[in-house]
Amino acid sequence: MPSKNKNKQLKSPQTQEKAKNFKGTMKNLFAYVSIYKIQILFVILFSVGSAIFSIVGPKILGNATTEIFNGLIGKVMGTSVGINFTKIAGILLTLLGLYFISMFFSYLQAFIVTGVGQNITYKFRKEISEKIHKLPMKYFESRTTGEILSRVTNDVDTISQSLDQSLTQIISSITMIIGVIIMMFTISPLMTFTTLIIVPLSVILIAIVVGKSQKHFKNQQEYLGHINGQVEEIYGGHDIVTVFNGKEEALNNFKETNDKLYNAAWKSQFLSGMMHPIMNFIGNLGYVMVSILGGWLVIKNKIEVGDILSFTQYVRSFMNPIAQAAQVMNMLQSLAAASERVFEFLNEEEETKTIENPISKEKIKGNIVFKNVSFGYNQNKTIIHNFNAKIKKGQKIAIVGPTGAGKTTLVKLLMRFYDVNSGSIEIDGYNIKDFDRNELREEFGMVLQDTWLYHNTIRENIRYGKLEASNESVEDAAISAHVDHFIRTLPEGYDMVLNEESDNISQGQKQLLTIARVILNDPKILILDEATSSVDTRTEILIQKAMDNLMKGRTSFIIAHRLSTIKNADLILVMNDGDIVEQGNHKELLAKKGFYANLYNAQFERE
Repeated sequence: MPSKNKNKQLKSPQTQEKAKNFKGTMKNLFAYVSIYKIQILFVILFSVGSAIFSIVGPKILGNATTEIFNGLIGKVMGTSVGINFTKIAGILLTLLGLYFISMFFSYLQAFIVTGVGQNITYKFRKEISEKIHKLPMKYFESRTTGEILSRVTNDVDTISQSLDQSLTQIISSITMIIGVIIMMFTISPLMTFTTLIIVPLSVILIAIVVGKSQKHFKNQQEYLGHINGQVEEIYGGHDIVTVFNGKEEALNNFKETNDKLYNAAWKSQFLSGMMHPIMNFIGNLGYVMVSILGGWLVIKNKIEVGDILSFTQYVRSFMNPIAQAAQVMNMLQSLAAASERVFEFLNEEEETKTIENPISKEKIKGNIVFKNVSFGYNQNKTIIHNFNAKIKKGQKIAIVGPTGAGKTTLVKLLMRFYDVNSGSIEIDGYNIKDFDRNELREEFGMVLQDTWLYHNTIRENIRYGKLEASNESVEDAAISAHVDHFIRTLPEGYDMVLNEESDNISQGQKQLLTIARVILNDPKILILDEATSSVDTRTEILIQKAMDNLMKGRTSFIIAHRLSTIKNADLILVMNDGDIVEQGNHKELLAKKGFYANLYNAQFERE
């Protein structure tokens, strides 16, 4: 949300809870920042230069005030001709030049800091993107999409904003405080010590406000995440919500979470907003003390009249960095928390894709053996028990069973999305763990019930399975998948761009395109998970014929719920509760009048 001013931006809804390991996280972050130590050195130099020229300004302005005061007094007393405007003009031009140089240094400082911050966030996003492709499937199945995306968006954006603002403010504030104190001492040590008395009071009040507001910032971020999740969920399934008249419930749930976010945000923003009124009050106390003490020192001829003006401005310059201390602490906490989440992601255990001396994928022909395979997503809950099966090259294997029987899990094990807890899976006599994961998966073609197409042309979506394929090969694959005619009826044909949701074509047409993609890839082993479930009966027959031709000579696994589609399978594995309870061809299993026959007859009666 756009902020009205800089201070509000510092307390944006992206403020995070405290990091669990602040020191360790900041140390890791410093390793990234230290790459740009030359740039940071220039930032420090420009910041110091800007602060010096800015700090000298009030002193020079005080000299101009003194000159005007002395000129007026001299005119009244008859000791001088009046105000020396030439000298005052020279002082003011000098002051203008100093402020211009200070502004220029501030610009250079901001330019460099912004570049450093963006380079670091660019590096983070690049590493996160690379990391995503190295993580095992279990990581993604144990976390929501929004949680993973937040690493790339919210967390990295928070790092970018916090780095930009905190680096600038910390360096500027330290330089300003030191410089201002030195300049105040040059005017009056007594007034300086008097001003410093209010510092402990400021620190105590800041600590109290920060302590009160921190928990509300944490709650604010938590409820913001809930709000984002609800929006993604409800509007992602907006048509279903509308059909089932779930709008009222969705609105009520959103209102409940939104109320909690409002309360947490209101409290956090209110408490943080108190910072400036409190610091203004303390600053005003300082001005009162400076005015009273300064007037007394002028009477005593210890300082000039203009020095009071200069000192008042220095008090203001001194109080601002102290007031910003709480904001800087919030930014550092936010920076540490966001960085910690990013580092946790980058340190996640990666999937081992390569091994020493892997078996060449050329040895894969399609003979597969499951030997005493046991597996569970949770070590304490096994869902596949002592699974055994032998599949010969070129066989058409159907895997059937009720929901939760372990059909899809079996395929995930075969492609090494997960590794077995015990037992082994062998391809042509070699344990699949002896293959490079990427090379192993290159020999598999998969068509899932849920299609995945991306924002690009139809041609490139088909070519995704084989990026080097020619246009002719892409069109031949489309012909085999019986989708070529449909594509050519589109205004731009194969060059038509699918939108982000791919909702400018039907679900059945999406399925045909993914089938064409697999046909183009020409794999040795096929996996079809309800591949024809989203097409009409006529199209299903055409696809089935194309698949029959494609599966000749290739080992094929068909996960099917519609048992009528797998009558011609060479082998049907009937699974229940993670075990093969029956196996054989369609006629043999019907003749047994067992579990498969019951499933088939029950489905036939429903149809």
